[in-house]
Amino acid sequence: MQNENSIFVSSEIGTLKRLMIHSPDSGLGKVVPSKAQDWLFEDIIHLESMRKDEYDFYVKILLYFLDPEKVKGKLNEIDKPENKRGFYKPDDERYFKSDKVIDPQYLLSQILENEETKSKLVASVCAVERTTYQLQQDLITLSADDLAKTLISGALPNGKMVFPPVPNFIFTRDIGITINNHLLLNRPAKVVRVRESLIMKYIFHNHPLFADLQNRIIEVTEEDHQFFLSDDDQFLNEVTVEGGDVMTVSPEQIIIGCSERTSLTAVNQIITFLFEKNVVQKVAVVKIPSKRDFMHIDTVFTQVKRNMWVIFGALSKQNVAFQSKDYTRHFIDKGLNMKPHILQFEKGTPEPKKFEYLEDLLDDISQKDLKSTEPTQFIYSGGNVFPFELREQWTDACNVLALKEGVVIGYDRNTKTADEFKKQGFRVIEAETLLEEFESGKNSPENVTNTLILLPSAELSRARGGSHCMSMPILRENI
Repeated sequence: MQNENSIFVSSEIGTLKRLMIHSPDSGLGKVVPSKAQDWLFEDIIHLESMRKDEYDFYVKILLYFLDPEKVKGKLNEIDKPENKRGFYKPDDERYFKSDKVIDPQYLLSQILENEETKSKLVASVCAVERTTYQLQQDLITLSADDLAKTLISGALPNGKMVFPPVPNFIFTRDIGITINNHLLLNRPAKVVRVRESLIMKYIFHNHPLFADLQNRIIEVTEEDHQFFLSDDDQFLNEVTVEGGDVMTVSPEQIIIGCSERTSLTAVNQIITFLFEKNVVQKVAVVKIPSKRDFMHIDTVFTQVKRNMWVIFGALSKQNVAFQSKDYTRHFIDKGLNMKPHILQFEKGTPEPKKFEYLEDLLDDISQKDLKSTEPTQFIYSGGNVFPFELREQWTDACNVLALKEGVVIGYDRNTKTADEFKKQGFRVIEAETLLEEFESGKNSPENVTNTLILLPSAELSRARGGSHCMSMPILRENI
C-alpha cells in the first residue's frame, strides 16, 4: 500500500477515495439477549443474513465507486457458494485487498507480523480484559492472521471464546475522524468499545500506510488531577468522544456533538487543540439530548449535497410549529427538552455565535462555508409525519454516507424518507439493482448523480447504526 496522501478529509460530501470499514465478524453472531444492551445492541442479529443478504452489498457498492477493478465483471464469481465469502474475509487468501476500501482486521494482521508490536498489543489487550498470564502467552504463539481475528472476534481458532466480542467494530466511524490532514482518535464512553479503540490506535501508530501521520494524530486525555476527584466529580469531568459526534463539514469548520457518548470536557479539549494547531477556524457544538434514541449527532442529521441535509424533525424548527396532539403528547407531556443547544466558536473571536435551530446552523454552513449557489434544502425523516419520523429516525434514516456530492447510501426500510428524496428529484434505487446496471454496462459510478442507494437492512438496522456509522472516511476530494 502507498502512504502518499494517506488521509485528508475536508468535507462530508467530497468524492470518497479511501475509507475503513469492518465486515461483520463472528463476534456479532455471539451476542446473547441478556448482554445485548450492555454491548450497545437493541436486539440480537442473524449473522449470516446480515453478511450475505445485506452488508455484502455495502462492500460491493463501495468497491464499485472507489476501486472498481476489484469487482467489475466479477460479481457472479465472487458470490459463488463454494467461495464461502472469502472475498469479504480479511483472513482469507481470496480477500480483495483494496487500499481504498480497507478493513482494519487486514491492517491489524500486517502490523502483528512485527514481533515487538505483537507482544505489546497482546499485553495491552490482556491487561484491559484482565486475562491470565497463560492466555497472554498462548496468544503470542498464534499467527498474525489468527491473532488479528481473535483480538476482534474474541474467539480462538478452535472457536473457544477468550474475550467478549466487540460487535460495534462494524461502526468504524466512532473510532476516529479525519479533520483535514489530522486524525482524531476516540476515547469511547462505553467499556465494551475500549478494545476496538486500542486496536485502532496500534494500527494508526504502527502501520506503514500512516507513517506520515504520526505528528497529526489527536487523542483526548484525562488530566492528572482527574485521579483525585470524587466519583461524582469524575463523572462530571468525563473525557469521552466518539466519531459519530464529529463531522468535518468544510475545510474551515467541524461540528461536534455533545451527546450520550461525547462529553463537554472532551469537546473543550478538541476545540483547544484544533485552534492551537490551526487545523480549523470554526467549531460548532451541538448539544443533543443524552438519550439512547440519538447516541450521536449523525443519527440526527447528515449531509447529502452542499445545499441539502437529511434531518430529524423533532430536533428542528419544524418541531416548534408542529401541532399534532400525538406528537405533542410524545415529547412535551414526558417533559423532554428536544431542542438542541448550538454554539459556534471561531478562532480569535471572544464570544461564540448562537444558533436558535439546527437548520440555521446547517444553512449557515451550506451558504457561507460551502458557497452554495442554491437555497438550502432539508429532507426530514419519515416526511416529518408522526409516527414515521420517529420510527425511521430510529432505523437511521438520517444516517447516510455520501459517496460523492448528491450520491448517498441509506437503508431500504426507511420508505417514507425515500419518498422525500424522490420529491427532491432523486433517483431511489436498491443496491442490488444498481450493481446489476454496473455489471451489464448500462450504468457506471461516474454517471450516477442525485441518487439514494438503498441497502437491505432488516438485520443491519437492529444494530442501531447506518451507512454513515459503518464508515471511517480517511480520504476525500476537495469540493
